[in-house]
Amino acid sequence: MINKLILGTVQLGLDYGINNQQGKPSQQQAFKILETAYNSGVSTLDTAEAYGDSQLVIGQFLKTHPEKQFKIITKLAATSTVKPSNLLLQIEKNCNILHVEKLHGYMFHNYQSFKEKQNLYDKFLLAKENKLISKAGISLYTNSEVEDVINNFSGFDFIQIPFNLFDNATKRKEILDQAKSKNIEVHTRSVFLQGLFFKQPEELPLKLKTLKGNLEILDILKQKYNLNTLTLALQYVLQKYYIDNVLIGVETAEQLKLNIKSAEKHVKIPHIEIDDINIITDELLNPSNWN
Repeated sequence: MINKLILGTVQLGLDYGINNQQGKPSQQQAFKILETAYNSGVSTLDTAEAYGDSQLVIGQFLKTHPEKQFKIITKLAATSTVKPSNLLLQIEKNCNILHVEKLHGYMFHNYQSFKEKQNLYDKFLLAKENKLISKAGISLYTNSEVEDVINNFSGFDFIQIPFNLFDNATKRKEILDQAKSKNIEVHTRSVFLQGLFFKQPEELPLKLKTLKGNLEILDILKQKYNLNTLTLALQYVLQKYYIDNVLIGVETAEQLKLNIKSAEKHVKIPHIEIDDINIITDELLNPSNWN
């Protein structure tokens, strides 16, 4: 399952996540995370122009460790004002910062920014033709967004979408099967729902108190199947046949090692019981609504 993992690097450039105890790591700590990823067989990194100095940190690592090469996926900033005529130069600028010759993937940061900048779509495809990028992608949130993309913008090679124990197969499987039928890769993010699954039910902020019962269901399943939170959450997503890659984010190299260890396990996951969890209030599954 290691080859399914992509290391998300927003934590290398920003303080991020409801359960973030460490804050943004130092460069030395960040380098240790990247070295651990490479040595463990995680070959792809996910970053973005909007992730603070994440790209700079990765670029410095690759510059000082030329023998340790990653496939890099990055995203056009949602606030970018780049003109279509300058998009290829923008991609080259990213490559220079990241110290790579080409990008494995370049993405629109979200659906709204894609719709606002739809005149850049053809330039994304041109960048692929010119071999500046291997794959064009887009980060999405809702199933209706996925439907629009797979039906009307067939030039995209992959989509990235939330998928986890709460934002689960009941909500996502049908639309993701449709994406796969159109030969679009499925990358998922938010596997730990920004650390929510590691919180005790009584620790929930007021806005998320309605999820208390659902977290208690997970506690029952963990005891029943002798699983810890990390393994349950990660393996649930990794074991879905229609998911090609799973993003994980960590604050320390030790956390990454624990993720790797959980990904390597051969365990029985109670998929049917998890898929029975149905969060009615969908907006609670989007961390941008938590503040």
